[in-house]
Amino acid sequence: MMPDLKNKRVLVTGSSTGIGAAVAAAFAEHGAQVIVHYNASAKEAHALVEGIGKAGGQASALGGDVSSTAGAIKLVREAADRLGGLDILVNNAGALVRRVPAMEIDDALYDQVLDLNVRSVVMASQAAMPYLKEAGGGAIINTSSIAARNGGGPGALLYAGSKAFVSNLTRNMAKEFAGDGIRVNAVAPGVIMTPFHERFSTPEMLEAMRKTIPMARLGGPVDCVGAYLFLASSQMSGYITGQTIEVNGGQYMP
Repeated sequence: MMPDLKNKRVLVTGSSTGIGAAVAAAFAEHGAQVIVHYNASAKEAHALVEGIGKAGGQASALGGDVSSTAGAIKLVREAADRLGGLDILVNNAGALVRRVPAMEIDDALYDQVLDLNVRSVVMASQAAMPYLKEAGGGAIINTSSIAARNGGGPGALLYAGSKAFVSNLTRNMAKEFAGDGIRVNAVAPGVIMTPFHERFSTPEMLEAMRKTIPMARLGGPVDCVGAYLFLASSQMSGYITGQTIEVNGGQYMP
């Protein structure tokens, strides 16, 4: 247990399924008060909240589209109102949207991917700042990807580029927000079996990726949880900011 996470007020965007759901549940297990955010997956979000409650945790669900500035701001404000403030923001919402060759990218896809993966992080963080400052400091944890380092797979140009953007904006925010006692870090998952890969990767692609991983297995959402908890805990990582933790079984070693 990380006792300093008890009663912390946490918003995890994109937490109805996959890594976000595992992270939200883990925060609740450590005694935090958690907002589970969803957009399309309302059923999954409410089921997660119900499960957290049955396990003795505290969580509630909020819906919204964080790919727009107004939507991101609205979600953060509603979360802070419901929790009575905010101590930790996990910017996890994001998606590849669809695999498209570089020569077939159009304005609509460009806007969709960049708005979801980048705009949401910038605007949610901006909206969270007054609450984090009021709390006397806190933590922002962004979800990047191994694609930010290796360029991503076929048809993932925009996704990989947007995640590289997230990794770098993490460094800039860390510098800018440090004076307010707010640490900003990121987690970069590798090949993690979530609805992301169920939708965008074939069994053949997954097997090819597995063969490049020294640990010889694909990851699961639970493999990522410890990195988020570590970065959220001031006792464990109070002198760490501007960093990206790679969680990929050794597939990429920077």
